Amino acid sequence: MSLPIAEITGSIQGAFGCLAAAIGVGLVGTKAVEAVGRNPGASGKILVQSIIGMALAEAVAFYSLFLGK
Repeated sequence: MSLPIAEITGSIQGAFGCLAAAIGVGLVGTKAVEAVGRNPGASGKILVQSIIGMALAEAVAFYSLFLGK
């Protein structure tokens, strides 16, 4: 029999991890748009770097959901 408080804390941990990932992806996207606005010629390089940054930020969500149990 599992305790309800253990399930609640696990959900809170996953929620905070997903929240951190969402904030990270938002910051990466914002800075990528600013960078393309400053230098449109480098949009290809900026796109690659921003996709890598977003993937690393999303890894936080997976760690919090799967490794926190």
